[in-house]
Amino acid sequence: MKFEAITKTLDFGDGREITLETGRLARQANGSIFLSMGKTRLLATVVSAKTAREGVDFLPLSVDYQEKFASVGRVPGSFLRREGRLSDYEVLICRIVDRTLRPLFPSDYHADTQVMIQLMSSDDNVMPDCLVALAASAAITITDIPFEGPISAVRVGRVDGKFVVNPFRDEMENSDVDLMVAGTAADINMVEGEMDGISEQEMIEALKVAHDYIKKQCAAQLELCEQIGGRPEAREYNHEDNDADLAAKVEADMYQKLYDIGTVPTDKNERAVAFEAAYTEYTESLGEEFMEENGHLVKKYFGKTKKNAIRNMVLETRKRLDGRSLDDVRQIWTEVNPLPVPHGSALFTRGETQSITTVTLGSKLDEQLLDSPNLSGYSKFMLHYNFPAFSVGESRPNRGPGRREIGHGNLALRGLKRMLPEDVGYTVRIVSDILESNGSSSMATVCAGSMALMDAGIQVKAGLSGVAMGMISDPETGKYAILTDILGDEDHLGDMDFKVVGNENGIYACQMDMKVDGLSYEVLEEALMQAKDGRMHVLHEMEKTISKPNEDLKPHTPRLVKFQVEKDKIGAIIGSGGKVIQDLQEKTNTTITIDEVDGYGVVEILSADKDGLDEAKRIIDGICEDPEVGKVYEGVVKGIMDFGAFIEFLPGKQGLLHISEIKWERLETMEGVFEDGEEVKVKLLDIDQKTGKFKLSRKVLLEKPEGYVEPQRKPRGNNDRRGNDRRRDNRGRDNRGRDNRRDNRNRDNRGPRGEGNRNEGNDQQAES
Repeated sequence: MKFEAITKTLDFGDGREITLETGRLARQANGSIFLSMGKTRLLATVVSAKTAREGVDFLPLSVDYQEKFASVGRVPGSFLRREGRLSDYEVLICRIVDRTLRPLFPSDYHADTQVMIQLMSSDDNVMPDCLVALAASAAITITDIPFEGPISAVRVGRVDGKFVVNPFRDEMENSDVDLMVAGTAADINMVEGEMDGISEQEMIEALKVAHDYIKKQCAAQLELCEQIGGRPEAREYNHEDNDADLAAKVEADMYQKLYDIGTVPTDKNERAVAFEAAYTEYTESLGEEFMEENGHLVKKYFGKTKKNAIRNMVLETRKRLDGRSLDDVRQIWTEVNPLPVPHGSALFTRGETQSITTVTLGSKLDEQLLDSPNLSGYSKFMLHYNFPAFSVGESRPNRGPGRREIGHGNLALRGLKRMLPEDVGYTVRIVSDILESNGSSSMATVCAGSMALMDAGIQVKAGLSGVAMGMISDPETGKYAILTDILGDEDHLGDMDFKVVGNENGIYACQMDMKVDGLSYEVLEEALMQAKDGRMHVLHEMEKTISKPNEDLKPHTPRLVKFQVEKDKIGAIIGSGGKVIQDLQEKTNTTITIDEVDGYGVVEILSADKDGLDEAKRIIDGICEDPEVGKVYEGVVKGIMDFGAFIEFLPGKQGLLHISEIKWERLETMEGVFEDGEEVKVKLLDIDQKTGKFKLSRKVLLEKPEGYVEPQRKPRGNNDRRGNDRRRDNRGRDNRGRDNRRDNRNRDNRGPRGEGNRNEGNDQQAES
């Protein structure tokens, strides 16, 4: 049976045609979309339960994006030879889609909802991540699931000064902007990316270009709905109990008290205690019986009242929960090298947020292996972000990094990697351990990471800082407040979380999540300019501790030497079965790697032992050096014979130092002249072109003794006559040999005709 597919093609006239198809695949899902662009195929499905689980007061939304190895014609490299847990790259795409979709579901919709997007076929030149949100949104939009979309997301690059939407992979190689932007036809609600120091005005321009395409893609999804008979009516649901009278009562009873608590500047713990005490006092006043029946509603309305009170307090007083004005940054103190053994370390504290960050420098062997369908190879720069429970005063088991940790670490990595020099050479690993958290620990990671790189002696291009911005707004009155360096409570109560990483040269990374509609570009530009002031203040505070990289690495940091050798020398350096390079590493206490790149061998030597590193470099240089006649070498005695000594004048290359070439004076014997392993300076006199043997001399490097007379050679004529006589003698012997062979053949004759021969042989024996 063949099912009819309904398709909608998006063609914007730029060669990036996208087709949305439904009705043919995954028909038992609530909604499914098969997206095509070039040879890329994405399958997006969505399923949402008809009812909510009891006691669930949030949206249990899961978004999973997975790239199939078959999509690029590969077998997975894992032991099981099948797709495993999501890679960090896939998790980051999941986060982008989740953060874009989640605000568009009704706040009272609590049914389990799963969105799955699978890469089924991959075009080498099409980057699928910028298509995932479009496919997911289209799959939801054609269903009856309550959803205030559609939404879409696009990538914006800038090639030769011109912004390009959803650029091809080869175009991104020359782009100085890599920005993912998502939103509805009305507003932008998610931004994430990296760039090479663009200005705030250029950032706004990029967002405008992206939003124009988002509007067109949202319209196309609605047109697809029309093709299938119109967008379905949203399903009916009731996932919350509500009591309007009780909500009004809690608001009236507690609004002013909570407002007043917010006006008293306190730290995080004191504030939590004050709000908890107010809640306990109020619930006790309502009575135990009332709370047994309505406790869950009282708790919900208390939280809403608290949110309204604090938001209004900030808008009206222009002061914040900790007493700061809107654009104030919390107190900062910093320290470098708090840990003596890591190659670089820094401690960054801003208010109640603290990160201790380390830098470790490694060799090529320490590179991270990337093995996914669209990301294969190695990474020389890693940043790992850890958020233990104690940092927020909680107790829970460690289960490894979650999606939040991966996302926060990636944001810091995107900014800091732009500061690394081109020739850093090392594999660099940064680890940020959050020791305290009350707002924007990812930006603390950026600051601590920048300082730790400087402490490690990495010659970064410039210092880098980050700041998290928030916003509180009232659509009815039009009032809004942009907050610099937000607290955790302000993040929870606010309408925007906008993190900006940069320095005086511009913006290098950013991440924004909007929780309300209607953010104008004018307000966004104001937030960006306020963020610039904030990050520059933070950077100046950091510079009081360290303003430029240390001139040298720390004494215990391994040194790295990197150089090229001829391709045909690689085998000699490695040796049979790796014996040469392994013995060399053991002898010199170094780590050595060699790879072929662009027709050359690239050798890296890493060691904290400078003498060992220099020795390894000298030996490899020697292995690669071609012996040069007339050049002087420092050699080592490898063997002593009666007629001279064998000298290793280059690694793996030995020549004969004849007894006559050791001194000007005549030596009768080699006894006591040299010892095995003794160093001796020699000059290469000649290379035998047929045998490849090397002739060495030591005496030519010594001064001739006074009155030295060259020994006279004997005339060659006599030698020639003796030689002729010997040759004549040899010929005579050869003739006798032939006669003997002739006699033997006679003796060996057999048969009737050989009787006489045998008799002659017997007679000869008798005569003998």
